[in-house]
Amino acid sequence: MAPVSTARVDLVCEGGGVRGIGLVGAVEALADAGYEFPRVAGSSAGAIVASMVAALQTAGEPLSRLAEIMRDIDYRKFLDRNLIGHVPFIGGALSLFLADGVYRGAYLERLLTGLLADLGVRTFGDLRTGEEPEQFAWSLVVAASDLSRRRLVRIPWDLDAYGIDPDDFSVARAVHASAAIPFVFEPVRVRGATWVDGGLLSNFPVALFDRIDGKPRWPTFGIRLSARPGIPPTRPVHGPVSLGIAAIETLLSNQDNAYIDDPCTVRRTIFVPAQDVSPIDFDITEEQREALYQRGLHAGHKFLTTWNYADYLAECGSPVRPQP
Repeated sequence: MAPVSTARVDLVCEGGGVRGIGLVGAVEALADAGYEFPRVAGSSAGAIVASMVAALQTAGEPLSRLAEIMRDIDYRKFLDRNLIGHVPFIGGALSLFLADGVYRGAYLERLLTGLLADLGVRTFGDLRTGEEPEQFAWSLVVAASDLSRRRLVRIPWDLDAYGIDPDDFSVARAVHASAAIPFVFEPVRVRGATWVDGGLLSNFPVALFDRIDGKPRWPTFGIRLSARPGIPPTRPVHGPVSLGIAAIETLLSNQDNAYIDDPCTVRRTIFVPAQDVSPIDFDITEEQREALYQRGLHAGHKFLTTWNYADYLAECGSPVRPQP
């Protein structure tokens, strides 16, 4: 079991569409064991969960509320077509051609705006930690992909480059951008830039909070929505629709493999098996949701039975984030 002295950990959550329900179970397992999360980060679905974790902690609310919120969400409402999209037979194609996405993604932003506001969080200024440097200044970091500049955007860290005061930027807007799956949802436009799903460039940015000097005060845990490293089972891909879905799933599930399969990264990562659920299956049933949640809960508890920070440092040393 983890030593009492490491009750604080930074947390990074992988993206994965509706499979993000599995993240909730893993987070609850860690919270049940007494862990607190000074900083959290994520891409796509990981950004949604991370934003709620940061807001709940800021409000002093128990993280068990995450599961309640997960069970109350109607995921079908995420598929909010624009006016063009309601044209019979060809609406989806027209939306993709004219609006760069079949669905708007506005429902997700409205939902998060309300949930976060109820906890007293609207902008990143509400998530200030009072610490310096920038890497420790906010309790939440959200990853998005800027197609205009062809770069990863770490929100709020990189907002100065867009002429935006980080403390004034909407948390719900940032998460909306991070979860804007290409072609499925319309991109988010910010100061002339086009932002989409962070998973395109970094679906599991586990090194975000690693210190440049290699002297962490506590560890970083990651949560991934996959089995442990290895060759996953193959699935048949036939026809244009199947091909398109498989391409999107690959974009969202196979980033960062150059370092996330490193043995020392694996040691600090909780693996929630979720490959049997499509990231874009917004018709997910209550039974599937509950199964994902329970898998996350089980994976978190299993991870804690073997985790030991002293052993990790002895074998892997302190992780060092490359200097920008």
